[in-house]
Amino acid sequence: MSIFGNNIFGNKATHAVADPAADSHGTGGEDGRTAPAVQKSDAQWREELTPEEYRVLRQAGTERPYTGEYWDTHTAGVYQCRACGTELFTSNEKFDSHCGWPSFWAPLAEGTVRYIHDRTMGMDRVEVRCGACDSHLGHVFDGEGYGTPTDQRYCINSVSLRLVPKDGAEPADGATAG
Repeated sequence: MSIFGNNIFGNKATHAVADPAADSHGTGGEDGRTAPAVQKSDAQWREELTPEEYRVLRQAGTERPYTGEYWDTHTAGVYQCRACGTELFTSNEKFDSHCGWPSFWAPLAEGTVRYIHDRTMGMDRVEVRCGACDSHLGHVFDGEGYGTPTDQRYCINSVSLRLVPKDGAEPADGATAG
């Protein structure tokens, strides 16, 4: 059963939902939204990001599975938001889900990401966005039976991330640091 009830069809909701790992907390504001710390115009985002980065990060697109830079990377380090540089995830929480996208069982810290109720594509999901610039990262799913501490899978687009290898670590699996 979805955390949002039985209705799986409808338009994309733009209101925030509570962190699925927490018992109860919102993200601020009457509608659950706060203004992102990093604010840029659409023209600025288009100028700074590649067309693919813009499509995924600013238009909530999805890269094809098994094509992204980090889906099978095992390099120790920190994953930053590619749009604003905020540290979002670490390699310590990354795991092999075999879904074709980088998977993490938790974000780096509370507040680094925010959650949006997403009803696009005939599904009821929880979208994950950067807490600093509100860029689309991917989705979080729970209860899939992975042997992780949270039983959650943060399914994140590689193009939304930039890996900063830990002190002197070399990128593994042919991936580059950015």
